[in-house]
Amino acid sequence: MPVTATSPETHFAYRRPGSFFVWREFVWGALAGAFGEGVLHPIDTLKTRVQSQAVVNGCQSQKNIIQMVRTVWAADGWRGFYRGVTPGVTGSLATGATYFGVIESTKKWIQEVHPNLGGHWTHFIAGAVGDTLGSFVYVPCEVMKQRMQVQGTTKSWNSSILQQSVGQKSGQQMYCYYTGIFQAGCSIWKEQGPRGLYAGFWSTLARDVPFAGLMVTFYEALKNLTEYGKQNFQLNIDNYVSSSIEGLVLGGVAGGCSAYLTTPLDVIKTRLQVQGSTRRYAGWSDAIRRIWMVEGTRGLFKGSVPRIIWYVPASALTFMAVEFLRDHFNSDIHEVASLSSIDSRSTVKKVA
Repeated sequence: MPVTATSPETHFAYRRPGSFFVWREFVWGALAGAFGEGVLHPIDTLKTRVQSQAVVNGCQSQKNIIQMVRTVWAADGWRGFYRGVTPGVTGSLATGATYFGVIESTKKWIQEVHPNLGGHWTHFIAGAVGDTLGSFVYVPCEVMKQRMQVQGTTKSWNSSILQQSVGQKSGQQMYCYYTGIFQAGCSIWKEQGPRGLYAGFWSTLARDVPFAGLMVTFYEALKNLTEYGKQNFQLNIDNYVSSSIEGLVLGGVAGGCSAYLTTPLDVIKTRLQVQGSTRRYAGWSDAIRRIWMVEGTRGLFKGSVPRIIWYVPASALTFMAVEFLRDHFNSDIHEVASLSSIDSRSTVKKVA
């Protein structure tokens, strides 16, 4: 008898694991991104406050990272460090999901359709595309998060207004106090519309597209370098170092390098998003020009230390979590795929 195709059920069982693998990358990325943001949110709060001082305090003396820690603790206690954590985690869920989910599918698509682009260009483009898509959810969450971080608790925000240390125009307050993510979103929408929620959208893309591309490029390059070292020096470290630990170390290095190189773009984004209705900067180009003229190189790299401190462990934990989830859950997929393949072969033999 001629060999016939396998049954629809067997074909579906064989194809199903591959499609689930892509969706699992979205889930793993979302969980890893939210985990990193939640654990390291206090450091992000310090970075935001250091970078936004010129907008909030005008021409007053600027605090360094140590002074800012003391200021936040004295004014708000531990609650001040966690202001804006809800929109922060929400934005990281979206960004993490699209970042890792889109990276895998984009890499495969580029390698198949444009094989000449391969290597690091594939990784850069995949990372940039994933982060760009996530920005449509991430940017509004970032605007809410950063304004809540700057405000601190109700007591400290009202105190700042009474002391006129908050940048104002014609006696008008920058924006009201936000009690939570929903109230913040509704308030910004009512006062400024979509333009307010997407303040600094292009500056966010200008920061995140190169950052996302650089981070995944650095990570993949470091993985290739590690693999090269294993093969050429015959290092048998797989028995001692799991892929999760490898992801922790390499992800931290990749995140730290990318964070420092894109700090000027982060400074511009933060100031555009924090300023609210008090238009200190007319736009992206005006912000660059004025920061350079008034503060110089030091102003463009303000907050680089807390930014690196945040991104090294955040990237390390994110990549570690993704590698861990891949190892412990995607192994089930490969087992199902293997079983399905065996079943299909046995079906063909029986029909033959």
